[in-house]
Amino acid sequence: MDVFAAMANRHSYRGPFTAQPVSREHLRQIVVAALQSPSANNTQTTAWLIVDEPALLEGLRAVAPDSVTLRSAPAVLVTLVDKAASGGLVAVNYGAAVENALLAATGLGYATLWMEGWKNAPGSVQAVEKLLQVPEDLVPTVLIPLGVPAEPVTAREKRPFEERAWWNLCR
Repeated sequence: MDVFAAMANRHSYRGPFTAQPVSREHLRQIVVAALQSPSANNTQTTAWLIVDEPALLEGLRAVAPDSVTLRSAPAVLVTLVDKAASGGLVAVNYGAAVENALLAATGLGYATLWMEGWKNAPGSVQAVEKLLQVPEDLVPTVLIPLGVPAEPVTAREKRPFEERAWWNLCR
């Protein structure tokens, strides 16, 4: 799938996944694409943890027990951010990296979900850090469950170009 098709087909999937595993080759391809993302001043403040071990996946599910998507995911990418990095550009850095990962996964035929709200539950970040033995200099930020969707994929309609983009002057 070319990049424009991946962008057109990328969506947030909130349904269950099939039991089909995601190959480590594909997981590696997805994370390599994420690592190729731009970052402010090439600071490269985003790192990745690839989780496909059933016991660890079960532990991750505890941080968002109501998520059908996380509950059935055969793999989860954990976005890690350098704690020493500061400022608004850190979010820009990991946002670009996450988007690259989502597009790469879509291009390989997988469905994904950008999960960041899980961090709002008290103690959830510390639980993930402990479970996954995250080094002290990194903090988990985004969880990306991914796999083969078990239900039909229905992307929400996007507003047309003319409502969100203009030539030269706004409206």
